[in-house]
Amino acid sequence: MLLLMEHGRRRRSAVHNSEYQRLLKRLREARIRAGLTQVEVARALGRPQSYVTKCELGERRIDPIDLQRFARLYRKPLSYFLPSASDS
Repeated sequence: MLLLMEHGRRRRSAVHNSEYQRLLKRLREARIRAGLTQVEVARALGRPQSYVTKCELGERRIDPIDLQRFARLYRKPLSYFLPSASDS
């Protein structure tokens, strides 16, 4: 996904940066390690299954509150999904 910037220049969406890709990978891994299906996660969050799919694929941006809900459900600290200082 490309976003148009001032003066006609384009930049890649944040969804494509390595930190966000890491978050998406960890989100899916955490769900699988928790032994949950997308359907089960969706039910627990009160959302449709497509919401979980889109979050995991990067088709829907994950806001901090939703990330906290995923973390709680998967029994992971929020920091598990975020880049550490050593990742910079």
